[in-house]
Amino acid sequence: MTGLYATAAEAVADIRDGATLAVGGFGLCGIPDVLIQAIADTGTTDLEVFSNNCGVDGHGLGILLADKRIRRVTASYVGENKEFARQYLSGELEVELTPQGTLAEKLRAGGAGIPAFFTPAGVGTPISQGGLPWKYHADGSVAVASPAKEIREFRGKRYVLEESITADFSLVHALKGDTEGNLVFNKAAMNFNPLAAMAGRVCIAQVEELVEPGEIDPGEVHLPGIFVNRVVHTGVQDKQIEKRTVSAGKGA
Repeated sequence: MTGLYATAAEAVADIRDGATLAVGGFGLCGIPDVLIQAIADTGTTDLEVFSNNCGVDGHGLGILLADKRIRRVTASYVGENKEFARQYLSGELEVELTPQGTLAEKLRAGGAGIPAFFTPAGVGTPISQGGLPWKYHADGSVAVASPAKEIREFRGKRYVLEESITADFSLVHALKGDTEGNLVFNKAAMNFNPLAAMAGRVCIAQVEELVEPGEIDPGEVHLPGIFVNRVVHTGVQDKQIEKRTVSAGKGA
């Protein structure tokens, strides 16, 4: 059953130290910023995060990162966040880098109850062979390295075994949702939000527009309410732009 929560603080109140979080969005697109800020306000720490990246400096997951509240991150992208790179290289943060498509499927598979799958992505590289630095010592030497993974051949092609991801909680942002948890995502926010939602044992969704059951056409539902446990109506927030490029006008 989906519960409607009055505030983001109430919705995340039972997220404790050491929890694992699957977080939707990419950069600043479709991120559950209100829920992330609510977690930051609680003081919860020692978190393990599964997300495409770790926000940017000062926004999204970057807020928790700057406060040293994240212990480990599984992601596919480190760029646009100097503090993320600094903590990783200085040995303050453990990071498992994963091909983006593999990360997406690991989340989807976890939500579908599939424990592992084979993929060609990463075969013949450190992704499958092991040795990727997950954590450094302060002196720059490798403290924890990735293990080698199982390789099998199917129809003459080699594939690597990847385990799926499940998390204690998932945090997602939706354009629209009803009180039964059925969600609609906006454009590129479809990237990781539905997959992260599926992977969480408890899915918490912040929605810009909240409607009653039946007001969303069933054919327009991107994620059915069976995957969503808690809904918070946050309204439209001040959305940040990760990178702005402006061309000079004519005659400039």
